[in-house]
Amino acid sequence: MSNPVPGRTVPGWAPWGFALLALAIWEGLVRALGVPVFILPGPVAIIAAFLADPLGLAQALASTLAVTAAALAAAAALGTALAALMAASPWARAAIQPWAVVLQVTPIVAIAPLIIIWIDQPFASLVVCATIVAFFPVFSATAAGLAATPRDLRDLFALNGAGAWDELVLLRLPAALPFFLSGLRISGGLALVGAVVAEFVAGSGGFASGLAYRILEAGYRLQIPRMFAALVLLSLAGLAINAGLGWVERRALADR
Repeated sequence: MSNPVPGRTVPGWAPWGFALLALAIWEGLVRALGVPVFILPGPVAIIAAFLADPLGLAQALASTLAVTAAALAAAAALGTALAALMAASPWARAAIQPWAVVLQVTPIVAIAPLIIIWIDQPFASLVVCATIVAFFPVFSATAAGLAATPRDLRDLFALNGAGAWDELVLLRLPAALPFFLSGLRISGGLALVGAVVAEFVAGSGGFASGLAYRILEAGYRLQIPRMFAALVLLSLAGLAINAGLGWVERRALADR
């Protein structure tokens, strides 16, 4: 891939211009080919579906984001705690790491119905499902950061009489911050994915909440523009989460 021409910068409106062009082509093709809205709606029909019920879709989005935020906080706390425990004890590492991998490779859609039945509290069960999906990136990134602490700095702490706790809190955790923030950014998107998957399962069981349920409802009623409107909101929410966590990462590492 060739490098950009020196002295030239890409204008800030370029992504928006491309998006508008793509939407215009999409709308034009749908109209020119006469594609029914129940097969593929155009952007105009999707916007109209959103404007027909903006409050309902916004409330559903708020419900999904509440599950996402709670799951991300739980995944960050649990992942950091277990990673620190592994760094402090090889016995803990041997005990924790295999089970963390098991959680990572287990399809959440397969165990979500069991979690919903066992917990029997809608919001908490959705949070647990989303936490399982979001847990591993922040856990593995933090563990890698803790393990990557330079040995000479650890020896320096030991020469100055620092104990294992002091080394962990004052040296290894601060050194692992960039790794943690990188993993957190990945986990943010996965928390949203986990929340949506859990809501699909719960919605199939009659628990009406979140955008995933709105998508199911619209699909059953063949309200395809409404389904697309909910999908667009989910995509925008994912972009906002990624951008927000990226901003936090840049701010936290600005003085390092």
